[in-house]
Amino acid sequence: MTRGITPAGTVGGVRNLSSIVKAYDIRGVVPDQLDEQVARAVGAAFARVTGAERIVTARDMRASSAPLSAAFAEGVTAQGADVLEAGLGSTDLLYFASGSLDLPGAMFTASHNPARYNGIKLCRAGAAPVGQDTGLREIRALAEQDLEPAGRRGRVEQRDLLPAYADYLLGLVDLAAIRPLTVVVDAGNGMAGHTVPAVLGPPLTVVPLYFELDGSFPNHEANPLDPANLRDLQAKVVEVGADVGLAFDGDADRCFVVDERGRPVSPSAITALVAARALAEHPGDTVIHNLITSRAVPEIIRERGGVPVRARVGHSFIKQVMAETGAVFGGEHSAHYYFRDFWRADTGMLAALHVLAALGRSDLPLSALTAEYERYAGSGEVNSTVADVPGRTAAVEEEFGKRDGATVDHLDGLTVSLPDGSWFNLRPSNTEPLLRLNVEAPDEASMTELRDAVLALVRAG
Repeated sequence: MTRGITPAGTVGGVRNLSSIVKAYDIRGVVPDQLDEQVARAVGAAFARVTGAERIVTARDMRASSAPLSAAFAEGVTAQGADVLEAGLGSTDLLYFASGSLDLPGAMFTASHNPARYNGIKLCRAGAAPVGQDTGLREIRALAEQDLEPAGRRGRVEQRDLLPAYADYLLGLVDLAAIRPLTVVVDAGNGMAGHTVPAVLGPPLTVVPLYFELDGSFPNHEANPLDPANLRDLQAKVVEVGADVGLAFDGDADRCFVVDERGRPVSPSAITALVAARALAEHPGDTVIHNLITSRAVPEIIRERGGVPVRARVGHSFIKQVMAETGAVFGGEHSAHYYFRDFWRADTGMLAALHVLAALGRSDLPLSALTAEYERYAGSGEVNSTVADVPGRTAAVEEEFGKRDGATVDHLDGLTVSLPDGSWFNLRPSNTEPLLRLNVEAPDEASMTELRDAVLALVRAG
């Protein structure tokens, strides 16, 4: 039995990794939950499950990332496979490496989590996702054992893939003919401080904020989803009179946008903007949106001649539906953006390039350019700690689902659409006793009234 032990510990030669193997990745506190021993075991298991002759790795700037990456490589090579180490990189650089080289990959990062965390994001060759149903369960089972080494030990090779990554992205979105723009970029001391200088150059003037790689995050958390972490960017955009501001999370796979007034542009509006650009190039194509994006997104996709397809929240679901439909693009409310010409993987940098290209080819300021994509009032995600998640969800469905004209679906949690055009989604967290609420309505007053009514029921128990 492994009950009561830490993941890095062993009982009878068996590890317990239950608390750090999540739905889509491996993540935990270093070294209490995730240490070099665990990374070594995961490397060996990943080599076994993929059966690959070579695996590519990259890592973020956290102090623990280099030793964890090195230990993972030891596990891989002990199973006879080789390792190509890309070194410092963003998560989308790792996806580029996996896609362009057709190799399984491992990225060492805890994304936007605090400094004491780290993690491992895994993908199969071609940047195909690895989740609980696509290999992660098997990897965990093998990593909880001590695997026998293979007869041959693999080799480790280092290669700088940053120039090739930058060239590939700039080959997809040409910025050469745009008007000059001033762009403030807040890297949050994360990996955008490494990748942005390689990608964004003339005719852009980049004003850097917190480009120093520092996994202790001395200025603010590298989580732009929290409005508090956008304040420095918003102030700097207004101070220097910039055309646009960009904020990346810790591993730089997500990008948030601020307009020239210092106001955030919703990820739904960015999804619609990029979708419009994609459909101009690929008329009639399919675009994926998750069920929490604004209903303006499917409206605009249809208006531009495309086919909107709704999907569950989460990268493995988006990528699966993209593969099934051949979709050209996909977007989420959390500022994850997925591109067919980037192996269906998410990349904040490519989304940023599309925004810059659209702005640079327009005479309008960003606020005016994106106004047509902002049609409704949204609450953003509101989290509530709830003891009885199923009970509170049922109470909300009982109250709102039976109203005249209401429609209900359970694709991902509970979604209720009301006849006045308002809707809300209430879904449980995968890892915590939380309910996450997102509300949208035709105007701010209606949104506030609906949000508060749902929250009163959620928080009543």
